Amino acid sequence: MTRVRARLVVLQFLVVTLLVVLALRLWQVQVVRGPQFVVAATETRTRDVIVPAVRGPILDSSGRPLVRNRSALVVSVDRAELERMRDGGAAVLKRLGAVLGRPVKELRERIRPCGPRVTRPCWPGSLYSPIPIDDKVSTRQALQILERQEDFPGVLAEVQAVREYPLGTGASQTLGYLQPVTEEELKKRSKLKANFSGVDLVGRDGLEYVYDEELRGSPGLRRVQVDRMGKVLGIERQTSPVPGDILITHMDTGVQKAVDQALARAMKNAPKADGAAAVVLDVKTGGVIAIGSMPTYDPAVWAGGISEKEYQHLLSEKAGLPLISRATHGQYAPGSTFKITSVSAMVRDGYPLKGTYDCPGVYDVAGTAFHNFRGIGLGPMNLHTALVKSCDTIFYRAAYEMWKRDGGDTPVRRPKEPMTNTAKAYGFGTRTGIDLPGEVPGRIPGRAWKKEQWKATKDLSCHRAKTGYPEVAKQNPGRAAYLKRLANENCLEGFEWHAAEAANLSIGQGDVLVTPLQLAVAYAALVGDGKLRGPRIAKAIVSPDGTQVREVRAPVMGKLPVDKGTRGYIRNALSEVTSDGTAAGAFGGFPMDLVKIGGKTGTAEVYGKEDTSWFASFAPAGDPRFVVVVTVSQGGQGSMAAAPAAREIWEAIYGVKGKAALPGGRPPDRLPTIRRDGTVAQ
Repeated sequence: MTRVRARLVVLQFLVVTLLVVLALRLWQVQVVRGPQFVVAATETRTRDVIVPAVRGPILDSSGRPLVRNRSALVVSVDRAELERMRDGGAAVLKRLGAVLGRPVKELRERIRPCGPRVTRPCWPGSLYSPIPIDDKVSTRQALQILERQEDFPGVLAEVQAVREYPLGTGASQTLGYLQPVTEEELKKRSKLKANFSGVDLVGRDGLEYVYDEELRGSPGLRRVQVDRMGKVLGIERQTSPVPGDILITHMDTGVQKAVDQALARAMKNAPKADGAAAVVLDVKTGGVIAIGSMPTYDPAVWAGGISEKEYQHLLSEKAGLPLISRATHGQYAPGSTFKITSVSAMVRDGYPLKGTYDCPGVYDVAGTAFHNFRGIGLGPMNLHTALVKSCDTIFYRAAYEMWKRDGGDTPVRRPKEPMTNTAKAYGFGTRTGIDLPGEVPGRIPGRAWKKEQWKATKDLSCHRAKTGYPEVAKQNPGRAAYLKRLANENCLEGFEWHAAEAANLSIGQGDVLVTPLQLAVAYAALVGDGKLRGPRIAKAIVSPDGTQVREVRAPVMGKLPVDKGTRGYIRNALSEVTSDGTAAGAFGGFPMDLVKIGGKTGTAEVYGKEDTSWFASFAPAGDPRFVVVVTVSQGGQGSMAAAPAAREIWEAIYGVKGKAALPGGRPPDRLPTIRRDGTVAQ
């Protein structure tokens, strides 16, 4: 009995202890942590749904869409929710693949995070936001997912705005594309983080990148009540999203199409051509009417994820690096189109503007024979004729004389360097400031540049002077010997600015590099009011209801170092190039009575390749409104590839063979009318 009584006492003690612990726990849950659990219980009955804003469209100057939105049913997957499942979401993906008609392997690839060793497709954005896996879903497929949410936890099917590009491959590098927001971007860009909806895409290039903040808008919030299965019972609170602003540009769809067609035809007609670019500028405003680059690509390839094959193609040199705009990133020797700066430099240095100069077939520069085109001498002439006929030896002589006055190989303390400094004053060697990302500055060589280059390459040059180029010698012994000799010269005297380099600069050869956009800006300043304007593609930002938010103007970046009389003299000379000069063949039969075209051809030599073809032009010649610059890499002579392409563009602008892209030869002087519902009034 004693043992039984002892056991009962122990049992009673345990029961009392458990009751005390239970009471304490109830007190803690209901009193101490009561409010916390009330909030938690409320949260389990509600869900916050971020409603992304509709991204603003990009329009041309007449209101025609360059980039617009289309409504699409998009299926997205919440990767974080799948990972919380026992099987890692395998069963859900299997069911989803059956509905969408996609292999499960493909779905897994699309939602895996991108990384150094991960091939496309993959997800480059935040892993805590829904990942779109299909933007071409049918209504039936979407309903299968929505009506059976218990079978598809973590899967969303909703209508979203998807970017569409009416021009196809036209101006793709200029317009840019969209990609998911990365964690790194959210950390670096505070404004982006403040308005990030979790499913937003951001601009990765072109106008989409530069004007991303204006185009993106602000997301809305919808708080819904749900049951334990996630089924929506009602809406508790809703804040509507604010659509992005509308970007109106100076661009014209008709001119842009003409540019793309002309460049494609120029490359087709030049068998070895590996790239081409064109720029059409408004001389009066600095607005970019059209800008094209070849090879190009369709920006729609980014929508819904890009495959590894497509991605590698865009990065391939064999494909011509289509992601890169040759208008703003392509750097080429400009050839004779550069002579506008050489004439200006001569006048600044005291050479008479209306003087007479001899144009021999060859000119001796410090012991080296520099030839005119094909070695043909043209006799005495003025600078007007030198530009029309594109004489080289006049400029060789002037550059050599300037070089000697600066002290030659032993320069004076403060050399004037008229050719180099005038070229820089024309904007060459610096970025134009266009509203596009990643523009390159080009290069204008001179004495200071030569010293900097020597310091940066001296060790390598001296090393190569000793070892030579055995890897080149196996295939080309002569080339290897030349490179070794050049390395030895650079090692010993690479800091010296030689006469031959000065002579080459005067005709746009040697180490000088410019972009097509830089040349267009320089010519616009020359034939316009003498002011260098930072070109602008954007014209205005307009709110979705049609209210103008702000006007975008091209800023004045500088002024040409030549007076109005000199500019007029050069412009008048260039006005005869298409009728009596080097471009006469390309413009034969063009109706100059309708509009007279002026311009300058350029043929730049490139070692081991065909010549770079250039044509810089303007119209009307008497009072220029537009500048058109075309370049074709490995296109041959300027009159053979670039000038015919420019002619096609001019014909489209003024309607020589059909309807004029710009009626009356003028761009619209008013913004298109945006109705309150966001549509454009025709």
